[in-house]
Amino acid sequence: MAHLTLAGMAVLEPRDADVAEATETSGAGAGESVLGRSFRALSVGIVSVVLLIAFEATAVGTAMPVAARELGGVSLYAFAFSGYFTTSLFGMVLAGQWSDRRGPLGALGAGIAAFGAGLVVAGSAGAMWVFILGRAVQGLGGGLVIVALYVVVGRAYPERLRPAVLAAFAACWVLPSVVGPLAAGAVTEHLGWRWVFLGIPVLVLPPLALALPQIRLRAGGPVPVEGAGDAPAASFDWRRIRLALGISAGAGLLQYAAQDLRPLSLLPGAAGLALLVPAVLGLLPRGTWRAARGLPSVVLLRGVAAGAFISAESFVPLMLVTERGLSPTLAGFSLAAGGGTWALGSWVQARPGIEPYRERLTTFGMVLVALAIAAAPSVLLHSVPVWTLAVAWAFGCFGMGLVISSTSVLLLQLSAPAQAGTNSAALQISDGLSNVLLLAAGGAAFAALGGGSVAHAATSAGGSSHSAAFAAVFLPMAAVALFGAWVTTRLRERHA
Repeated sequence: MAHLTLAGMAVLEPRDADVAEATETSGAGAGESVLGRSFRALSVGIVSVVLLIAFEATAVGTAMPVAARELGGVSLYAFAFSGYFTTSLFGMVLAGQWSDRRGPLGALGAGIAAFGAGLVVAGSAGAMWVFILGRAVQGLGGGLVIVALYVVVGRAYPERLRPAVLAAFAACWVLPSVVGPLAAGAVTEHLGWRWVFLGIPVLVLPPLALALPQIRLRAGGPVPVEGAGDAPAASFDWRRIRLALGISAGAGLLQYAAQDLRPLSLLPGAAGLALLVPAVLGLLPRGTWRAARGLPSVVLLRGVAAGAFISAESFVPLMLVTERGLSPTLAGFSLAAGGGTWALGSWVQARPGIEPYRERLTTFGMVLVALAIAAAPSVLLHSVPVWTLAVAWAFGCFGMGLVISSTSVLLLQLSAPAQAGTNSAALQISDGLSNVLLLAAGGAAFAALGGGSVAHAATSAGGSSHSAAFAAVFLPMAAVALFGAWVTTRLRERHA
């Protein structure tokens, strides 16, 4: 589900936390809540923005099969998802730098503008490549908005209120996960898939207008540098921005090479690796790719879990629409229960007394994820009822709720206070990058086995003509999830 990144995105630079402490005495009453007079407009505004973004993110998967078939771009299906994640990687790092140096208002405004523009481009596209371009612009905006909103929380709210606001952000993904696919399916069937994209930009304007004055008042302006009075940070950390750009460009080139599947594609693939590898090594903790014990394995687990699950889930609606003849509404309904079970998993891992068993809980969660992904292609057999996929996916989402929330908890436990922001950013980069790479790999396997012609497949109950193409996506992702179960055994450092 697309709510992985937002639900765990507390990406505050170390200085942001210091600045936010000053807001404790910014005029709010000691007992005032997030909906009290001082914070009501800000809280309603930013939570509504997150809610609308969540609805759009959960609705896309339902509308995508219809959009891809109408635009003649089913062979490029994976790009429509991975293009979003690719550009959002750069947007996240840029927003952190921008917010730290100039305040979050500019990053938030630019992000909303880019997000809305991307939706308009995608919704009005007449060709698949234009649709993918719109998704990429939307991803850049999404990366900017997500980080800027969390910086706003860090600066505008006193420490005692921040958990309530962040909990509201996470809760914003539960209702859209249940209702979003169904609503998107109904809109797609009765109004057309384009309105799933074109309807959001107008709706986001009222809550944004409500929140912006309060953001300007409470969280505007640059961050003072410690020991330098009121002087703001002089310039961006251009090294981190270059590394983030290298990740985005490298991942994009690798996606192109994986999708094209011609000998000439080795050239952009090699260029993508040349950009990607040093950038990843520079932004992730040392030892991440060899699953070193402790923090590196926590960061790696986040990527493995997110990448495997998102890559598999992206193909579920397409498989049900084209191979079992379901309507977009019913295909979306197969994912609806997952929002609730994901929230349940997050709730379970936060219960008092669970801490001594956290690693075992993450292992159990990853096993559930692997089993759910492996069970998904069974519905390609007509003898298997379609509802079994919905049940399996609900269990998989429960496992994801256990794992994703636990990685955030473990990350903060293993991070020194001065490194919390950098390590949180690394966690999200691992999340987004693995989504890009595994979607590219899944898309390449899908296209290589004839998935590009799935739009013309028979959708009658007589059977599936592209079973191998879908199996080539789901079964490797299940193996990746099993690898994640092994990584869960290395989340703590050994003590002598």
